Amino acid sequence: MDHIQFALSTSQESRTMFDDIRLVHQALPGLGVEDILLQPETGDLHLKSPVFINAMTGGGGAETERLNALLARAAKETGMAMAVGSQMSALKDPAERDTYKIVRKENPDGILFANLGSEASVQQAKEAVEMIEANALQIHLNVIQELTMPEGDRDFKGALERIQQIADQVNVPVIVKETGFGISREAAGQLAASDIAAIDVSGFGGTNFASIENERRLRKLVYFQDWGIPTAAAIVEADSVFGKTIFASGGIRNALDMLKAFILGADAVGLAGSFLRIAMEKGEKELISEIYSLYEDLAMMMTALGAKSLSELAHCPAVISGELFHYLTVRGFDPSSFANRSKN
Repeated sequence: MDHIQFALSTSQESRTMFDDIRLVHQALPGLGVEDILLQPETGDLHLKSPVFINAMTGGGGAETERLNALLARAAKETGMAMAVGSQMSALKDPAERDTYKIVRKENPDGILFANLGSEASVQQAKEAVEMIEANALQIHLNVIQELTMPEGDRDFKGALERIQQIADQVNVPVIVKETGFGISREAAGQLAASDIAAIDVSGFGGTNFASIENERRLRKLVYFQDWGIPTAAAIVEADSVFGKTIFASGGIRNALDMLKAFILGADAVGLAGSFLRIAMEKGEKELISEIYSLYEDLAMMMTALGAKSLSELAHCPAVISGELFHYLTVRGFDPSSFANRSKN
């Protein structure tokens, strides 16, 4: 609950670099809104919606159980997948298991992602999946959060090997995600050699866990406040070397950010902070209404670009400028390649 309250009070950074992307309008789109297909191509993950509720909650007693129940009902109503927060607390304290198991109770046929950190063992991964009858397992990488957390880990050796072991031995697809600091080309390349199904780049610009953990410290680690790869840049970094499913999360605020994420190479997007704020401040009906509005807005913009499907967005031209242009250029990418592509 501390994390939830600090996430709400510190808000999103909104420094994702999505604002450095300008779409190229198509005056002859050749299709109508009714032609738009929003189901993403996500391999063995079988997502039905282009957006999912990303990991946030669980392990905080009755209050987080009620919040997870609300989110699960919203996911059921709107056809979205949903990830729970880290289940390590429930593996250590069985009394917390109901705060996670509620999501399967509320959404018996939905797509659910279990969640553990990269310190988890194969046995713990299997227990987490079984706990909520998960369809996939998120393994989160949270080096900066752990280093900033007063009681956090200080040793991160062997993470890649543990991820590979888990991917080999659990019976559901494995997604590796960051927690708000982005995945680089180098890290994505290492993960590409493993048997994981997807990467969630979870870039800088959304909920800042360094800021959250610094609120819990006497001596602030201010050097981590501005640390990380902005989400827009992280999508390009990961997509350049990882040939399987790419999820984008980290400060995605609206359907326009979603659209830009798809144009850069994402296959689906995860929202956490903005959904959390609506759920906590306005309630379940408003959250469901907001999700349907995202679908409507995305379909309208895809029509304006002449893109019938999400995969076609990856061929729509867009002009990159500003900080994102500079970042991509010095990292060896060609921003002009996005401006001069065509679906034809």
